[in-house]
Amino acid sequence: MITLKSKREIDSMDDSGALLADVHKQLRTFIKPGVTSWDIEEFARDYIESHGGIAAQIGFEGYEYATCTSINNEICHGFPRKKPLKNGDLIKVDMCVDLKGAISDSCWSYAVGQPSAELQRLMEVTKKSLYLGIEQAKVGNRIGDIGHAIQTYAEGEGYSVVRDFIGHGIGPTIHEEPAVPHYGIKGKGLRLKEGMVITIEPMINTGTWKMKMDPNGWTAYTQDGGLSCQYEHSLAITKEGPRILTSQGEEGTY
Repeated sequence: MITLKSKREIDSMDDSGALLADVHKQLRTFIKPGVTSWDIEEFARDYIESHGGIAAQIGFEGYEYATCTSINNEICHGFPRKKPLKNGDLIKVDMCVDLKGAISDSCWSYAVGQPSAELQRLMEVTKKSLYLGIEQAKVGNRIGDIGHAIQTYAEGEGYSVVRDFIGHGIGPTIHEEPAVPHYGIKGKGLRLKEGMVITIEPMINTGTWKMKMDPNGWTAYTQDGGLSCQYEHSLAITKEGPRILTSQGEEGTY
């Protein structure tokens, strides 16, 4: 079932998203060579809790951590660990915040130290694909318009779009209807309505989009060992256009 949110509910989710965005902004300087993803896990959980929030991923479908920290060829759902990050690594930090019952969800990618030209370009294309998808999140458009915009751009730049993990509705729980694929056919799919709140979270790979699962049952890897990048926002569908609830203030550059 798709739930349509009131302005009051969306405002509350905006407050939750602002806290989540603050964590990501802090991570810009926290993440550097020698830091571990376990350090990131502890920092994010402490920041969320000290600002009145709850790290909502803990316990969700049995997941044990506040963050998913996926490195290099890990597509998503990487566990925090105590191995130091190296110069040139790519880490994706995905987390959810519950602030007074309002849920937000956002993933951001970070280059550790100095990125290679290959990594820099992958990050730029992935971030732009996110915002191209968000531009299509308008009342009256269809889900397929979002996926088509992302897929057409990313594949046109020589990358592939992960199929196995997609965006979703959000609030009052983390994962709700509708499903929001990052590939699709323009003009097809569910029509977007005012009050829907969704995530758009493209995962873009340098090689094949196909994945393989870790024996831990959570972490997905690229099948060919290529790099995978992800950016994600939570956003509300409003009559004024898409309202990004997890904004870090960077939209004007894309």
